[in-house]
Amino acid sequence: MAELKYYLGCPQWSNKKWVGALFTGDARPTDFLKQYASVFNTVEGNTTFYALPQSTTVKRWREETPAHFRFCFKFPKRLSHQLRLQHVEKETNTFLKLLMPLGERLGPFFLQLPSTFDFAALPVLEKFLQTLPAEFTYAVEARHPDFFNAMAAEEKFNDLLRAQSVGRVVFDTRGLHAAQVPDDDFYTLEAKRRKPKVPVRFMATNQYPFVRFVGHPVIENNEFNLLQWASAVEKWLAAGKKPYIFMHTPDDADAPRLARFFHALVDRLAPEAGPLPLWPAEKEQTPETQLQLF
Repeated sequence: MAELKYYLGCPQWSNKKWVGALFTGDARPTDFLKQYASVFNTVEGNTTFYALPQSTTVKRWREETPAHFRFCFKFPKRLSHQLRLQHVEKETNTFLKLLMPLGERLGPFFLQLPSTFDFAALPVLEKFLQTLPAEFTYAVEARHPDFFNAMAAEEKFNDLLRAQSVGRVVFDTRGLHAAQVPDDDFYTLEAKRRKPKVPVRFMATNQYPFVRFVGHPVIENNEFNLLQWASAVEKWLAAGKKPYIFMHTPDDADAPRLARFFHALVDRLAPEAGPLPLWPAEKEQTPETQLQLF
C-alpha cells in the first residue's frame, strides 16, 4: 500500500480506550505500538517530557515500527522548564544519545518552552539551538505572548528558527476553547484549563511544518478549522515540504477518529497525499460490520 506523503498521528500510541476501536478487541498494551504504527506514521513522544525510557525499551520501539514511522520526542521538562535551557549540555547529550538507536525513525525533537520564557530569553534559546547536533531535526513551541505579537519580537523569533533550520510548532486550540461543555465533563474542562489559547500561525520555518491541533470534543465541529489545515498541507506538499500533523482531543480517546476525519479533508484537496490504512479493529470485522464502525 502507498505511504502517506505527510506525517499524521496522535499525541500517544497507548490508550486503553482505543481497544475495540482503533485496536483489535483482544489487544494488550504490548500490542498497542505495533497496531498504532500500522495506521499512523508518526507520534508525539510526550512521555520523555516527564521521564526517560530504558535503552531496552527504545530498542523494542524500533523493532515494533516500520521504517517509515517517525517518533517526535519532547525534550525533558528538566531541560526546558526547570533549568530553562542553561547549563544543560550533559542532560541534552544523555537524552539524544539514549534515543539515537531509533535512527531514521526519529522525526523532529520538539522543545516546548515554558509560558514564562519571553523575548528577553531569546539569546538563551539561540545558544541552546546552536549546541544541538546537526544530524537531527528540531521544532520549538513558544507560549509567551511576546512570540505572538506580529511585531519585532515575533519576527526575530521566526528568523532565529529559520537561520537554524528549526521548525516552529503551531499549537491550535481554537476548537477546544470554542466548546461549551457541561460542568461534569472533567476531561474537556481540564484540557481547556491547561491548554494555552494563543493565536494560530499558518507558517513553516523549515522543511517540516509541525502542527498540534486540539479539537472540539464533537469531531464534526472541527471541520472549519481543519479545512484550513488541510489547505495548508496541500500547499506545503506542493512546495516539497513534509508536514507533521498531530490530532488531540480532550482525553485523546477520539484522537484517532479526529485524525481520520482530518485526512478525509486532506484527501479531498490533495488525493496525491496517499491513503490512510484501515484500523486493526476494522480488519477483523466482516465487510458488513466495517460499514457500521463510527
